Amino acid sequence: MKTKLALFAIVLAVSGQVGAQDYAFKVLANKGKNELKAGDSWQQLKVGTTLKKEDELRISENAYLGLVHVTGKAIEVRKAGKYKVMDLAKEVKEPANVLNKYTDFILSANTGPKNTLVATGAVDRGGSAIKVYLPRPELAIVFGDKVTINWEEDKALAPFVVVFKSMFGDELASMETADNFLVVDLSNKNFMNEDNIIVTVESKTNKNKISDEYTLKRLSKADKERIKTEFTKIAATTSEPTAINKMAIAAFFEQNSLLIDAIPYYQEAIKLAPDVPDYKEFYNDFLLRYSIKAKK
Repeated sequence: MKTKLALFAIVLAVSGQVGAQDYAFKVLANKGKNELKAGDSWQQLKVGTTLKKEDELRISENAYLGLVHVTGKAIEVRKAGKYKVMDLAKEVKEPANVLNKYTDFILSANTGPKNTLVATGAVDRGGSAIKVYLPRPELAIVFGDKVTINWEEDKALAPFVVVFKSMFGDELASMETADNFLVVDLSNKNFMNEDNIIVTVESKTNKNKISDEYTLKRLSKADKERIKTEFTKIAATTSEPTAINKMAIAAFFEQNSLLIDAIPYYQEAIKLAPDVPDYKEFYNDFLLRYSIKAKK
């Protein structure tokens, strides 16, 4: 069965085919008792539902609706009331066709079976290890300077110490946090000459609780320039700080195998729409898909 993120891919994949399509939007995310009037009858809205221009929507109180236009442009509806799909379509001023090229990969990534093992490239310490949400070494390539490192939450083990080392075992930096995440700036002088950085997370109060070793690898200069050019295009079409736009950026990084860069955008989408379960499911599916998180 396809995951909900696969539906996200399907929704965006229709971009660039405006002339061949007879609908205006597809539903990406839905919360509440929202309804669609197609013809003479009202029906419950569901993720993946197709909306034609002649259709009408009825949005309930405290609801949410994330829509992707046939051109690829995403909009959100939160205000209760009735809406004509034709009027919503008029709000789409500019097409966002730049999103199209990132959809085929997302769709194919979600049609296969999920790997349920945490793939770290290191020895699994079982129950004694702190589980860090970073991918295996070959997928641990980083585009941006700001990297968010997350691990399984366990307040009993806090505070945590995140240790950064060179490939030769020399300590580059050590940072303490009471949270289950840390944002590190790789442009810092401690890291600027390192292309491969080894990361471990340990409990300050229980030295037996330590993670496996994880790797952060810098993107090559040539690839970084290429990604930067593409990212500038997609950022321009997703500048509005909405959950659905953050999802689009996450999809961009995932398609380019920059999983570490995708993670904070999934998390931002959840923060911007914490009451919409779909975005939490998108993120969870992503973590499972790359074995960053083990299936329980």
